[in-house]
Amino acid sequence: MNAFPTRIENAVGRELSPTEIFAISRQHEVGLSRMLMAYLGVGIAFMLLPGTFLGVLNLISISKHSQHVAAAWMQAHGHAQIFGWVGTFILGIGFYSIPKLRGSGQFALSKPWTALALWTCGVSLRWVTNVYSWQWQYMLPVSAVLELAGFAIFFVTVSAHRPESKTAQKPKLAAWTLVVMLGTFGFLAALIANAYGAITTALHESSPAFAHTFDQKFLVLIAWGFLVPTIWGFTARWVPTFVGLPAPRDRFLLSSAAINVAAVTCALLGNSRTASILLFIAAAIATIALRMFEPAIQPPKINGVHCSFPAFLRIAYTWMLVAAALGIWAAFNGDPSGGIGGASRHALTVGFVSLMIFGVGQRVLPAFVGMKMLFSQRLMFWSMMLACIGCSLRVVAEVLAYPGYFAAAWHCLPVSAVIELTAFTLFSINLLVSIARQAKPLPGKLYSISNFKHVSS
Repeated sequence: MNAFPTRIENAVGRELSPTEIFAISRQHEVGLSRMLMAYLGVGIAFMLLPGTFLGVLNLISISKHSQHVAAAWMQAHGHAQIFGWVGTFILGIGFYSIPKLRGSGQFALSKPWTALALWTCGVSLRWVTNVYSWQWQYMLPVSAVLELAGFAIFFVTVSAHRPESKTAQKPKLAAWTLVVMLGTFGFLAALIANAYGAITTALHESSPAFAHTFDQKFLVLIAWGFLVPTIWGFTARWVPTFVGLPAPRDRFLLSSAAINVAAVTCALLGNSRTASILLFIAAAIATIALRMFEPAIQPPKINGVHCSFPAFLRIAYTWMLVAAALGIWAAFNGDPSGGIGGASRHALTVGFVSLMIFGVGQRVLPAFVGMKMLFSQRLMFWSMMLACIGCSLRVVAEVLAYPGYFAAAWHCLPVSAVIELTAFTLFSINLLVSIARQAKPLPGKLYSISNFKHVSS
């Protein structure tokens, strides 16, 4: 009997029947689904409004050759996208899935709701502070503390759920789990660095923007220390089943994660050239470990999604390699204009991270919130296709425009932004309509990630 029914049994003073236990478990599962839907809704709101829309405005200003968009505005856009969108998604999925994957029972649903309230207030306050400079010497540190508090509830909650084992020996953690845990610690490190940056900025700077040198290191920590290993881990968990690939090479995957840690450490210490080379090596080994470009050994599981789904996941990993290669170019070139480094970050965040979320997210998230089906396969295809087109145009335009190679490329920047905004909007519509639809229950089955074979069939 799991922990939650046991507490109720003690409260009522009698043993619960199997029917009562099932009813309690199902009620808890419905509560988890509603919680996940709330996290997804908040994440999408951050992604569309303060994230993508503000990014479009920034690019329109940049395309007029001003290149003087306030750094605080640029950082507000990035924070809303990384923490407001991706971070909120990861927290919600973590609250929903990690205890289930560990077989560790239930927890009080007030914890994820409290974490969501703190997290949403923190990210929202950060955006308002950066854009409007409202009491920023006080609000910037407060926003960072609120985000840390929300994450702390998540971290303590999921860490408290240990795998149940009938033997005295602890079960060995899978390689993908270790890599996701590494990404989680990277998430924590990024939030601590964000709090440090917020406090030092409030004390020593004249605007709410982080200092340039600190911000460049902070971006590497966020991108390669948090986002990349998290996606590697979830790729190893889900993508082989979805695409029909052979099982990942666990030793290679752990080696790539170790090299990635070394690379991020070098970047934080200021050795950008060594870091860029190590990041490319780590990305290449991870791609080999995950067998992303190897032939499928069984038919892909694409029921309910567009048939191009496996191809776009491979394209996402191509973008990761492109981002790492551009990072080497920027590190050894000096990149005085910042265009090559910016293209590298965009290739990683939109080409790799966003495309993976567009693909895997539309594959699994509707099923998580009640075994629902994706609303539209066509919207899925066009969201991924337009993301690829917009990212390609943006990366090429930045490489050509910023260093002064081709002045006309400046005019491509707002076009790429509008294309990407359209892609993000289509993804949002498809996901929101999917999770809002009436579920078609599976007889006798809980709507749970523990019944993942139904999601994958």
